[in-house]
Amino acid sequence: MEYTVVINGKPQGPYSLSELAQLNITPTTFIRKPGMDDYKEAHAMPELRELLGFSHQKTAPQYFAGFDLRLLASVIDHFLIFIIYCVCILISFAFIEGKDQRIMAFVTPLPLIFIFKLIYGIFAESSKRQATLGKRLVNIKVTDLEGSRLSFARSFARNFSKILSVVPVFFGYFYSFLNKKNQCWHDIAANSLVIKDRLI
Repeated sequence: MEYTVVINGKPQGPYSLSELAQLNITPTTFIRKPGMDDYKEAHAMPELRELLGFSHQKTAPQYFAGFDLRLLASVIDHFLIFIIYCVCILISFAFIEGKDQRIMAFVTPLPLIFIFKLIYGIFAESSKRQATLGKRLVNIKVTDLEGSRLSFARSFARNFSKILSVVPVFFGYFYSFLNKKNQCWHDIAANSLVIKDRLI
């Protein structure tokens, strides 16, 4: 296994694990090995903690998902749910006759899309993956202020608090442009963040 080390702001290496022991590696030195999409701090890699005697340090998130990524993730989620909705409606058409009845069958349950998205968001964002499918596809996830997984109760509060962001003509969402951590009002209400991976 070979490692690339950021020294004085520049990637250097590759080094073997034994060679790393001869370098002046600190817990916050950025290191990457094959198969990793991004650099990690040395203390975040189990084999380096064992080799160099570091302890794992919990660090707060530094990279936050912008409005564009969050919007794209939401569009993807709603699109996928809408596809499932359409399939279910088309199946129901086998039991419904008449044009007017079919139109009503399609339109009347439409609000269920948003209700399902709300319920899905609560479970998905408090799950091990910390994200809905849309968020996973754009590589972002929901965390607490320290980067840890949300509890079910906090995820419930976050998703139901979205009404705070929607009611004032969606200003609660646009507020993310004014917030250093790109938090919307419902994020602030639930003490949550939407973060992305650090890429170099």
